[in-house]
Formats: sequence, C-alpha cells, structure tokens
Amino acid sequence: MKKLLFGLLCLGFSMATVAQSVPSPEQFLGYKVGTRFTRHHRIVEYAKTVASARPDMVKVEKYGETNEGRELMLAFVSTPENMQKLDQIRINNLRMAGLAKDKAAPQTDNAPAIVWLSYNVHGNEASSSEAFLLTIHALTDPNNVQTKEWLKNTVVVLDPCINPDGRDRYINWYNSVVGKNYNADPASREHAEPWPGGRSNHYNFDLNRDWAWQTQVETQQRIKKYQEWMPQIHVDYHEQGFNEPYYFAPAAEPIHEVITPWQRDFQVMIGRNHAKYFDQNNWLFFTKERFDLLYPSYGDTYPVYNGAIGMTYEQGGIRAGLGILNEDNDTLTLVDRAAHHFTTGLSTIEIASKNKSKLLSEFKQFFDDSRSGKIGEYKTYVFTAKDENKMAALKKLLSQNGIEYGVLSSKTFRGFNYFTGKEDTFTDEGNHIAVSSSQPRAVMAKVLLEPRTVVTDSNTYDITAWAASYAYGIKGYAVKEKLTINPESASSTVVSVNSSYGALVPYTSFSSAKVLAYLLKNGVKVRFVEKPFTYKNKNYDRGTLVVLKTSNQQNWLTVLNNACTQFNVQADAVETGFMDKGSDFGSPDIKNIAATPKVAMLTGEQSSSLAAGEVWHYFDKILEYPITLLNAVDIARYNLKNYDVVVIPDGNYRSLGEKATADKLKDFVRGGGKIIALENAMALMSRSDWGIKLKEAKPDKAEDSVKKYANRETDYITNSIPGAIYKVDLDNTHPLAFGYPDFYYTLKQDGNVYEMMKDGWNVGTIKKEAYVTGFAGAKLKPSLKDGMLFGVQDMGAGTVVYISEDPLFRNFWENGYLLIANAVFLAGK
Repeated sequence: MKKLLFGLLCLGFSMATVAQSVPSPEQFLGYKVGTRFTRHHRIVEYAKTVASARPDMVKVEKYGETNEGRELMLAFVSTPENMQKLDQIRINNLRMAGLAKDKAAPQTDNAPAIVWLSYNVHGNEASSSEAFLLTIHALTDPNNVQTKEWLKNTVVVLDPCINPDGRDRYINWYNSVVGKNYNADPASREHAEPWPGGRSNHYNFDLNRDWAWQTQVETQQRIKKYQEWMPQIHVDYHEQGFNEPYYFAPAAEPIHEVITPWQRDFQVMIGRNHAKYFDQNNWLFFTKERFDLLYPSYGDTYPVYNGAIGMTYEQGGIRAGLGILNEDNDTLTLVDRAAHHFTTGLSTIEIASKNKSKLLSEFKQFFDDSRSGKIGEYKTYVFTAKDENKMAALKKLLSQNGIEYGVLSSKTFRGFNYFTGKEDTFTDEGNHIAVSSSQPRAVMAKVLLEPRTVVTDSNTYDITAWAASYAYGIKGYAVKEKLTINPESASSTVVSVNSSYGALVPYTSFSSAKVLAYLLKNGVKVRFVEKPFTYKNKNYDRGTLVVLKTSNQQNWLTVLNNACTQFNVQADAVETGFMDKGSDFGSPDIKNIAATPKVAMLTGEQSSSLAAGEVWHYFDKILEYPITLLNAVDIARYNLKNYDVVVIPDGNYRSLGEKATADKLKDFVRGGGKIIALENAMALMSRSDWGIKLKEAKPDKAEDSVKKYANRETDYITNSIPGAIYKVDLDNTHPLAFGYPDFYYTLKQDGNVYEMMKDGWNVGTIKKEAYVTGFAGAKLKPSLKDGMLFGVQDMGAGTVVYISEDPLFRNFWENGYLLIANAVFLAGK
C-alpha cells in the first residue's frame, strides 16, 4: 500500500471547511489523527465535546465501566428532528421486532434505519478508535451536505472503544518505547508487543468471542444496550496482520443456514460500495475469504442472528504501530489505517440511508418469521436436570440473550435426546424448562440450542459446536412439534438449618463447589464423603460435604447458612455421626479438606494469555476464591512450599522441559503439593518422565504422497479439529468426577489422546464412539479414541491432576467449572 496523503477530500466524500462550532479532532487533540495514538479518555472527551457543540445532533451515554474503571460510552448521532424523538425511534424499532413492552403497531414508512458502529474490540487493533474521531466529526459538521442527507433517515450509534483497558495497555506500552519518530523496521522493539499484549481485556479475555456468552463485564453492559436498540446494521472493526490489505463483506463460508438471502445480498451490495471508494484511491482489499459467519459469539454473527446485517471490517495493521514497512516494501501508517476505516464507516451509513426502506422491511420480516415458527425443524427445545442450579445457569444464558422460556403443561412427548443421539420419550429429571421456536429471538435460540450445527464449509475461523445442552451438562430434547409452554412459577427458597452437631451439603452442581469455596475461605473446616451413605432414610452421594461443629469456630453454622442461601443450595441438619447405611463420620472414607488450600497459577511469558485469563477470571470472579499469580519464567526463585496447589494453564513452557524445573515441581508434589496441568502443559509433561505418554497417531497408509499445491488449504483441514464435541466416559467414583454422571461432554480442539496410565487413575477416557458433533478432520478423527483425557497420579505425598482439554473454555463451558473445583479441593491425597 502506497503511503497516501490523508485528507477528507481524497476519500471520495465532499467535505467542506470545518465549522467553528464543531472542533475537528486535530483542533481538539493538537495533532493530526494517526500521527499519534489517542488515549481512551481523550476519545471520550472529544465525543463529549462534539455533543456539547451539537446537542441537537449528538447524545452521549455512559453505559458502564471496565474492570479498571474506564468509561464505556455510546454516541447517538442523527438530525435534530430525529434526535428530538430518539426514544420513540428506539421503541418503534423494538415494535418491528416484536420486542416492545406495548403491543402497538410499528411504523415503518417514516422510521429511520439504525446503524451501530463498534470500534476497537481488540485493544491493540487500535486504528478504528482513531477512525471514530473522524467519523463523528464528519457526521456532525453542519457544512457536510452528504452526511446531513444520510442522517435524515438514519440514526448512527457509535461505540468508540469496546475494550478501553486493552487499548490503553497497548498505547501506554507503545508510547513508552517509540522514539521522536517512529521506526518502520518490523524488527524494531516498538513492533514487538510484550505478554499479554493489548488484544484482550483486563482478565485477558477476547471480547470478540464473548457476545453470546457474556462472561465479561464489558459485554454484559453492552449487550443490555444493544438489546434496547436492535440495529439493522452492525459493524465490528478489527485489524489483521500488517501485510494484509483491507477485508470487508461479503463474508466467507461457512455461513449458517439461518442467515437469510437478504442478509447475504446486502453484504454483497455494501461490499461493492466500499470497493468503489477503495478503487478510486487504489487501495487493495479482499472479500469472501477467511472471515465466516458461523460461531454465534462474534460482533458480526451475534447481530446477524438478531436480525441485523452484521459485518467485520479488517484493516491490516497488527504490530504496525505508527508506521511499518510491509512485505511490499511500502510503509503502512496509522494515518492510512484510520482513513480506510473511516471510509468504510461512511460508506456503510450511505448504503443504509439509500436502502432504508428495504432494511426495515426485511428486519421486520425476520422477526415476523421468527414469531410465526418458521425457523428450523425443531419447534420446541426442552431441558431437564435434577439440580435446579444447573438449570439456573442455562436460564441465565437464555435471559441474557432475550430468549423466552417457560414450563410445559404436558410432559408426554418424544424428541431428539441430546445425550443418546436418538429419538426418545421425555423423562423429567426433576426440573425442566422449555423454549419455543415461535418467538422473536427464535433464530438465536436455534443457533445456541440446536443439537447439530450444519457446517457447509469446514474451513472455519472458530469452533464448530457449542450446543448448550453439552456445554451446560443438561439433558435436552429437540422436539419437532410445538408444545404448550406456560410461565414459570416461583422457585423454592433455601431454608436455614439449625443443628448443634453438623450439616450435610449435597454435592450435585457447581453451586455446591461455590459453597465449599466460601466455607474454606471463611475458615470453616469441611469434610467430604467418598462413598454413598444414608441418613434418616435419605440417600447421599459421593462428594457430599460434611460440616461439623467439631473443630469449627462458634459461627460455623452462620457461615454455612449464609453460603447456602447465597448459592441456593439446601443443606440438611445432622444430629449424629452414626449413619443408617454407609460410613460413619469417623470413618477413613470421610476425607478432610485442607483448611483454605493456597492456590497459585503460572502465568506471564510462556503461558497462553487467554488460557491464563480463563483460570484467573474463574477463581477471581466465578469461584471467588483467592489465587496467586506467579510468573512462569521466574519459577526457579519461588518457594512452592508456600502453596498447596499450582495450576499450570495452557502454554508453551520451555522451562517444563528443563531438568531443574521438572525436579523442583516433582519435589513440590512429593512433599504433599498438587499440580493441575491443563492442555498443552500436560502434553509438555508427557515428553518427560512424569508418568503419562501421548498416544501416537498412526499414519494413513492410503495417503497420496504426491500433494497438489492448489489443495494445500483443504489438505490441512483433514488433520484439524477447530472445536468439536466429544463424549468422555467418567469414573465418577473418583473425587475428580464427583457431582457428575458417568460421562462428560468436552470441546475437543486438538488431536491429543493419552495412553492409559498404569500407575494412576484414568478418570476421563475416550472410546471409539465418542464423537458427538462439530467438525473433526477425516484423517484425525479415527485417532481420537481409546485413551485417557483426564487423569490423577499420586506422587509421594502429593498428586498431579492431568486435564488435557479446556474445561473453562472462554468461561462459557459451564459444565467444566465443577471439574476444576474438584481438582483443587477434592482430588488427591
């Protein structure tokens, strides 16, 4: 890309002299956009300044804060006439979707289209927030004839930065290493961002994978506002490698089958409009490649499944800083990158304005079809579980996404059983909910709940399976008939226990583990049972927590009742240690849990920032249990005896292959410590003398030794598994699997399977018919069988827990939460 002189006139839009009432970004900042990085607070201040200068055209609204306290905000821009009735426009838009509280008929003729532009979801893809400055100025400049015309029938919603913490992390680092003038040499340190980089948020989560799951505070606050508006168009701004040109719609395959012909056609239409402006400036671009529309939690797919035209725009620029020399020997600058994003932003608004009527009619039709039950072959989804807390987790996901649910009046039906993979008669486990496909968000419901996702092209950008039944570990039925669904009645409340001896806490879901963590954190000593028993004619399963007055402080019962109330777990009073059947409380089968186990995790360089972030967020925000973060590169200087448990998340740990490090970790275990090795940490340990061995895949004898260059991309797919669901057989008599049935569904993302341990416990194993759904390459798939995935190995006085999968995947794989809690608190000596 040639270094271009950046000016508004060169973009193909007619711009007039800046009005005095609206300061340009350059006038406000004191420098030209793109010649320096703008910190988040200055971007927010500029938006507020523009709103103060043009209160008739702009409204800014704070919708939340990040983990680090930075402001999340939206800017609404339109004509003064539209702004005077902004809330009426919003409500009317919801009426078109059937989502308004009132039942008034929507108006479509004079209603404006709503275009939502989201900038900087990945903090170190920083050019788009700079483009926001140019865009809001162009929209509010009273001398700009074109934007003034477009805004007559369009409301533009601008989110200047979805990820302020990541952005400022990147910019503060970059500003600390750049000189007076930037260095375009790619080898310069200003192009080598240190761990963890600015891409992720505070907890090192990728916010562009969190739209549907809403595990992060930024997403939770943003989606509430998104659902209040439901735009017709949403654009998610990104950057890709600096050697890449610009990418815009139309999207690549696979494209989910629910995406309508209109949504596809509009992407082509808008792509052609972008191309017109890029061609005028001789800017390179590509379409229809790499960025698909399948995984439901992106900033393009989530809006698409909610009736909008959702699109990703990708500018080459990661690692580019203020300027970098690319492989074409051209210097790509931040000025260039901001100009390109600015261009596609105005082009999007232009096309929306010119096609307003069609946008609104198709938007309304999308939701009309949803409410009339035209989406998919299954008309009702029913889920059932013994533990109401497992059901509550699923209900939370549905509520966060605006999906309606209720209970059945009749439970006599047949449907596709997610767990057996065949048509079965419904069996109520004790608690159930039902979701109808005749509702406004039927498309989103289908995508999140359907048992099998149709993948038209296996070259996908992300995972290919995520069905809630498997992710939440809840039995589900997909039913082809429309069942009658009634509103859900109020749930039961937890009753406090009163005992002078002790209490029993059933261990049936992650909520029980949260009770355990709460008790330990507050100094209450807890035991658990390894064998089933009976007390007062009630059966209690393995893992049941036993909390006794013995050895505990006077307030133990108050702490217990507080925990059970907070996490909705009903405890039972117990007045004696003599059981009707099974072990009494003085038996060796009743195990003590170490008082407040001290947990540490290796993080920093060599660890995966996203994987380490999952573990950190899990302990800090979900389990709410203290964890110490240790830099992996400094492990030699730590006294590991200060900790009871060391978690090693996914990563590429060079130190694990070093004898000194391995010996130190083994000494820690032999001395009574516990290591929990996850994903590639387990693979790395299998290469040395830890007692586990990776199974070697047998080569395909029929493979053609002569490969065609044109088939290089499709050839690699046959050995890939971007994310498919497999059934794991569990030995649920082992503490690692307490609270589970004798199976677990895992999201498999690699081909690793381990040989059965001879001197350890093979708790989670994979057998021949373990595949459930999702894409697994034809050459890889046959090797995913007959091996161990979860194991526990005793070593001296301590334990090593091996988990080859990611049970905390993006913290939405809810059914994995309990596995990690068991590994920390229950598994081992």
